[in-house]
Amino acid sequence: MGGAGSAKSPLTWAVHLSVLLLVVLWTLPTAGLFISSFRDKDQLAISGWWTALAGSTQNLQARTGTSDDQVERDGVFILEGNVFGEGSGTVSAFGTSGLNPTEYEPGAEAELREGGVLTVAEDGAYAITSPSELDLPRGARIFFTTTIPPRFTLDNYREVLASEGIGRSFINSLTVTIPATIIPILIAAFAAYALAWMKFPGRALLIAVIVGLLVVPLQMSLIPLLRMYNGIGAFFGVPAKTYLGIWLAHTGFGLPLAVYLLRNYIAGLPREIMESARVDGASDFEIFMKIVLPLSFPALASFAIFQFLWTWNDLLVAMVFLGAQDSELVLTGRLVNLLGSRGGNWEILTASAFITILVPLAVFFTLQRYLVRGLLAGSVKGG
Repeated sequence: MGGAGSAKSPLTWAVHLSVLLLVVLWTLPTAGLFISSFRDKDQLAISGWWTALAGSTQNLQARTGTSDDQVERDGVFILEGNVFGEGSGTVSAFGTSGLNPTEYEPGAEAELREGGVLTVAEDGAYAITSPSELDLPRGARIFFTTTIPPRFTLDNYREVLASEGIGRSFINSLTVTIPATIIPILIAAFAAYALAWMKFPGRALLIAVIVGLLVVPLQMSLIPLLRMYNGIGAFFGVPAKTYLGIWLAHTGFGLPLAVYLLRNYIAGLPREIMESARVDGASDFEIFMKIVLPLSFPALASFAIFQFLWTWNDLLVAMVFLGAQDSELVLTGRLVNLLGSRGGNWEILTASAFITILVPLAVFFTLQRYLVRGLLAGSVKGG
């Protein structure tokens, strides 16, 4: 016994380390997303989230005062100021051209093309001196390198949450996701019970078809399903772009997995319970409602997590079956529009992404204790 236990010990350690590594790999992107969502957009553009607590080196530029700001001292014309304006910082290098912003060290003298000699101190104080009157109607540009301390802000969240239509899109996503999660669960639960415990011709063939539907790509069935729905809708006078259409679409795409998952779980329930209920005169409907459903809650919760995550993060099906108008746009579509077609305002991407995962995270952590139990029970017990 001792030899067997010691032989398993290295394998156990390997499994634990592998699981720990996977957890870290899956957690790091979310942690990075969360940290980046609070960073200043300028620092976010030049450094990764792992440098959030360290200062970032940036090449900046400032414009001096104009000719009207110069003063004459002892026959020398002087124009003074600070590259940081009213702020503060430390200059590590400066230059007079954007092609070489680190050409001079603090305190060195640089000849300006407009005339005059420029010096910049470490604290950002600059001075332009000239024996003749300076001609700088727009001021001179100073390029300098400085280390910016870490800055955290809520501006990214304010920009996303204050954007027009974001609240309406949030409601639209909930309106799509909640029914699109409940409807396939209700249908699949009845079908799974029938396939697991009711005898009828063609049951094995139906199970094989359901397994085959699991591998059908969504993109291949999207257009045929849309055409069929539009044809039926036109026959009955139902508008093409409605919530009913997207509910049915998500139901159709989610049913194969739902039926397969629930059928495996329900088939593994103790046969003695079913037989005892039938001996007591219970019908199939009563057995399903009073025995099967309460015992199948872990499997129902497992599928609810998958279906909710899929429908909440969906954009393709929503755009096809619901449309892209402002009043019908889901949250994912609204956030894509905020970024712009050319990636403008991309710095709000981190805040947008974290806002979209708040609801799925809440659903997952609420039901996660049932997830593993629901998945594994159906995999080790078969009927």
